[in-house]
Amino acid sequence: MINTLNIFTDGGARGNPGPAAIGVYIADGNNKKIAGFGKTIGIATNNVAEYKAVIEALTWIIENKKDLAKTAKIYFFLDSKLVCSQIIGIFKVKNADLRNLLFDVRNREAQINFPIYYKHIPREQNTKADAFVNEALDRI
Repeated sequence: MINTLNIFTDGGARGNPGPAAIGVYIADGNNKKIAGFGKTIGIATNNVAEYKAVIEALTWIIENKKDLAKTAKIYFFLDSKLVCSQIIGIFKVKNADLRNLLFDVRNREAQINFPIYYKHIPREQNTKADAFVNEALDRI
C-alpha cells in the first residue's frame, strides 16, 4: 500500500492561448516513480492547462485509490503560483473558466477523501512534469 503520493503537475501552451498540454509525474514517499504522463488538451491558456493537469492527476488518484493506504497523504507540487494560490484559497478566482475548473478540482477531491496538500515550487523543481508537457506538445 502507498502511504504518500508526491504529485508534480504542469501545464503549458505554445502561444497563450495556443496548442496546450499537461504533464503529471507521480512518485511515492521515497521519490520512486509510480506514474508519469503527458497529453495534449487542444487550444488553451497556460492557466487552463495548469488546472487541467491537476484534474488529470486527481482522476489518476480516483482510478488508483485502491492502492492507497487508509492513512495516505497526497502532496501536489505546482510551479504555477496563480493556480496553486487559487486552489488553496489565497487568491480569488475571477475568471469564469478557471472557476469552473476549480469546481471540478473540488468535486474530484471529494471523491478521493484523503488529505491533499498543495505547494508552489520553482520551475526548476518541476522538470519531470514539464518534460511530459513538452513531449506532448512536440508530438502535435
